[in-house]
Amino acid sequence: MNTAKANKNILIDMFDRLYSFYGPQDWWPAETPFEVIVGAILTQNTAWANVEKAIMNLKKADLLSPRALKAASQKTIARLIKPAGYYNVKSKRLKNFVNFLFLKYRGSLSKLSSLKTWELRKELLSVNGIGPETCDSVLLYALEKPAFVIDAYTKRIFSRHGFFEEDAGYEEVRNFFMEQLPLNKDLYNEYHALIVRLGKEHCRKIPKCKDCPIIYLKK
Repeated sequence: MNTAKANKNILIDMFDRLYSFYGPQDWWPAETPFEVIVGAILTQNTAWANVEKAIMNLKKADLLSPRALKAASQKTIARLIKPAGYYNVKSKRLKNFVNFLFLKYRGSLSKLSSLKTWELRKELLSVNGIGPETCDSVLLYALEKPAFVIDAYTKRIFSRHGFFEEDAGYEEVRNFFMEQLPLNKDLYNEYHALIVRLGKEHCRKIPKCKDCPIIYLKK
């Protein structure tokens, strides 16, 4: 069996075992695609519990829409998202995104989403403050495009299984998964969510290997 086929089989087996062990994760928790995008920007360098508080503040202020957020001052946004940390930086990033959305797509996520995935990714990465992980989260969870999201959990878990080094670059790791797995947004969605669950509960910085559903696969 060639290496690519072997890797594909192992990755699918890992997914099956994780899914059987943890069950469906129902990601991303949000009421609208725009809420997903706001959450993806706010979750940079902070815990999700803090993001939820910030999003709730925006909801209470009726600012969780592209038009409302564009009309709001950066100072107001910063005050409301303070629980998410780095609120001055993140308020600017939110404004950068909505300004981009109105300048190029008349504020319409539908118009933005009509682009091909590679074009969408290029457009999103051009927005100041939108890095690769945030970009792929927006593509996958908000715009429902097949983009595999890479985070620290992904690098930690799969480097421990010998697929690549933990300090491998984002695009190298992303390409690895997208070349080995079927191009399927639902698979990518569930797989990433399961990876995060595994990283939090078993494959920590100091791993808890007992009862890990994929420990048998470690190379």
